[in-house]
Amino acid sequence: MKFISTLVVALISSSSWAFVPSKRPHYTATNLLAEPLHIGVFGGGTVGGGIVGILEQKRAKFEEMTGRSIHIKTICVRNADKPRDFKLPEGCTVTTNYDDILNDDSLELVVEVMGGTTKAKDVVYSSLKSGKHVVTANKALIAAYMPEITDLLKEINSKRGGDEQVEFRYEAAVCGGIPVIRSLQSDFVGDDIQMVSGIINGCTNFMLTAMDRDGKSYDEALAEASKLGYAEEDPTLDVGGFDARSFKILVRLAYGVEVAEDDISCKGITELSKLDFEYAKMMGGSIKLIGFAKRVGSDKVAAFVSPCYVSSDDSLYAVNGATNAVEITSSNLLSTTLIGEGAGRYPTANSCVNDIVALAKGDKTPPLKFVNNYEADFYIRLKYRDTLGITRQCGEICEKYGVSIHSILQNPITKRDDAAFVLITEKVALSKVKQVCAEIEALDWCKGPIFFMPVLRDNWAVAMSPEASYYHIKKKNNEELRIANV
Repeated sequence: MKFISTLVVALISSSSWAFVPSKRPHYTATNLLAEPLHIGVFGGGTVGGGIVGILEQKRAKFEEMTGRSIHIKTICVRNADKPRDFKLPEGCTVTTNYDDILNDDSLELVVEVMGGTTKAKDVVYSSLKSGKHVVTANKALIAAYMPEITDLLKEINSKRGGDEQVEFRYEAAVCGGIPVIRSLQSDFVGDDIQMVSGIINGCTNFMLTAMDRDGKSYDEALAEASKLGYAEEDPTLDVGGFDARSFKILVRLAYGVEVAEDDISCKGITELSKLDFEYAKMMGGSIKLIGFAKRVGSDKVAAFVSPCYVSSDDSLYAVNGATNAVEITSSNLLSTTLIGEGAGRYPTANSCVNDIVALAKGDKTPPLKFVNNYEADFYIRLKYRDTLGITRQCGEICEKYGVSIHSILQNPITKRDDAAFVLITEKVALSKVKQVCAEIEALDWCKGPIFFMPVLRDNWAVAMSPEASYYHIKKKNNEELRIANV
């Protein structure tokens, strides 16, 4: 397995594809008389300050790498009088007027780190239309408008000469400081990507770690994540799985498929409880919020964002706290895992700086069908009122929809009101699991909605705890279901 650390790739990674091919000249270290790269930055907060800090600290190194001096000329903020926790570069102006950047023809590149999708969209579109390159860390903007931005770039560049192509870079919009976009664009050109899976939200991974390792409740874990600044102001974006919408960007880069955000099956962590982590430990693993995409046959790709059971021998199992990780499985490189901080000032700013340096150097970036269904082993947790025939009814409904049960898990019952058990299925389509759950939920003994999630790997049973008490369901002569203790 190939591991790539953020620290290793950080500033030396410069080979990249642009969103639209560019023919800008390549500057060398000996051509130190080349025109400076003047930049305008929208946003002077956490990430904007990090960009300023890195560019100033590494100024000499970047000039040597690119043959150009990189100068931040103007920073646009909401409040120019607000104290900043970074030192302004020499000659840099702070303004509240967007036009001071948008109408400045001396600026070759605009960095958008202001956030949001309304004003940020106007800034990005206006900058591109005026012939300025754009670098952004705005995953919400990318997820919502990437097809539109693609069309806009094609229209703009069709009217420009070969040396004047406008480029759009967004490495920091996915997984913060992990250079996953650059890796997908440049390291897998001659390869066939079979699967992309990863932990792409630091807040939820921090919470799940607290629930698993520290035994905290969901509410306790969320309170701690909010206190430490990992959660968004509206935590629904994190815990609901919606912030993982940036995963559609990876699907596009890996497979060339443009997927509408609503087409990706998305489930957050709000339904998880301590009980689920107890069963996960019984099975020898844990639970992570995973973005997952996989080639299905030769002409389809399926994807989802969901909590998943992860066995202890999985590369994502040990990724704890606010750390992000992405694993890419391909024909040539086999398994490549990128791990690093997914948020924060310098991890995100570093990815923006990588894009800035690549543009200063003149680096350039060189059909499948999406299906909203996928196959996996599934973990299905049911709460119930004690009565006869529960196992039989579950088996009959599963048989009706072609769902084969691998195991039944149940901890000792301490409170009748909280009685629950778990079904682990063999590999089956998501659509069939939904049918099974809908029919079981209609039964009198089933209490409340059923929670289900995929098991991430096919070989999960290898990690099953030897002391775990579980049962295998067998069908004999198409007659009655028999439960045999294994």
